[in-house]
Amino acid sequence: MTSLDKPTQDTQQDEDARAVTEAALFEAFGGVRGMVETVVPGLLFVTIYTINKDLHMSAIAALAVSLVLVVIRLAMKDTVKHAFSGVFGVAFGVVFAMMTGNAKDFYLPGMLYTLGLALAYIITTLCGVPLLGLILGPVFKENLSWRTRNPGRKKAYAKASYAWGLILLAKCAILFPLYWWADTTQLGWVLVALKIPPFLLAVWLTWVFLAKAPAPIDVFAEMEAEEKAEEARKEALAAERAGTGATGATGAETAGTPGTTAYTPEQTGRTDTTGGRHRR
Repeated sequence: MTSLDKPTQDTQQDEDARAVTEAALFEAFGGVRGMVETVVPGLLFVTIYTINKDLHMSAIAALAVSLVLVVIRLAMKDTVKHAFSGVFGVAFGVVFAMMTGNAKDFYLPGMLYTLGLALAYIITTLCGVPLLGLILGPVFKENLSWRTRNPGRKKAYAKASYAWGLILLAKCAILFPLYWWADTTQLGWVLVALKIPPFLLAVWLTWVFLAKAPAPIDVFAEMEAEEKAEEARKEALAAERAGTGATGATGAETAGTPGTTAYTPEQTGRTDTTGGRHRR
């Protein structure tokens, strides 16, 4: 390897690691479709309510479009976790708004969820188990190996979790005052506007931190390797035992029948001559 080859290989490895990280983040957070499924129900609710101030129609339309998104996912045989989370969020919002008669309460469950998630990111990181590591560990096939075997990766998960927590807290700091002081349409449009940008910022920071971190330890590949090694050991032991048994059998055949002794003519005192008689 020349001095020029090594930087090229290192660059290629870095690009591969970043591509893997990007793909994993896309899978974990739903990608473009996940963002659309998150935004559309709330956008439809605030649009209809801005036009006709009809709480029931707005709520029913938001819930209906959430269900349609789930049906589309099912028809395409795609994962439905992001669509289902959207349905549950919209359903809770509809229930709250219908119970209180206040259209702003449609947004309250989602705002409380955002606040709880922000605190979860920060508290779990302070406890040494960053929430983002728990979320992304299975996606990267490393499970919890980063906690004890990959300190550099644990540090990256901690940074990313703090970033998520602080970004979500900043979002809550904007929304909760509006919930108390602004009207429904103002709160709704601000909330829709704050759906995508903070999310993209948090995902980008996560990508930056993890792209610079050590590569994940593929515990699934390790388990498969251990199973194959164990099978190889068993096969080698079985072959060794089979070989030992064959050698023992050959030795017994060569020695003759157990309990008998082979004597030479000199030992018996007899001389065998061709065509002669034995002396008694």
